[in-house]
Amino acid sequence: MTPIDPTFLTSGPEWSVGAPDVAPGTEAGGAAGAGAADGGGFGSMLVDQIGKLEGLQHDAASAARSVADGTATDPSSAVVAVERARLAMQLASQLRTKGIEAFQDVFHTQV
Repeated sequence: MTPIDPTFLTSGPEWSVGAPDVAPGTEAGGAAGAGAADGGGFGSMLVDQIGKLEGLQHDAASAARSVADGTATDPSSAVVAVERARLAMQLASQLRTKGIEAFQDVFHTQV
């Protein structure tokens, strides 16, 4: 199995996280942590990225279907869409695995 080249996936707009709205430890609009209260936290970012991953998978499925039906105007773009979805899924799987390993390391840490 070939290693994942993260530069391929992270250069696209679907993986851009953007700058945080509020610096940690500062107040925004009179309330500390307002970014998390209005849905701008890690959870909402994770949900957005999973939604984008699902969109990539859906686009790849419809591109593959159009190649199979013979209705594709550009089969190479269908191959690119399928490969992008495959690599995005591999990256998401690796991130999930690393997250679980980190959680287990913290859980098993002696206090």
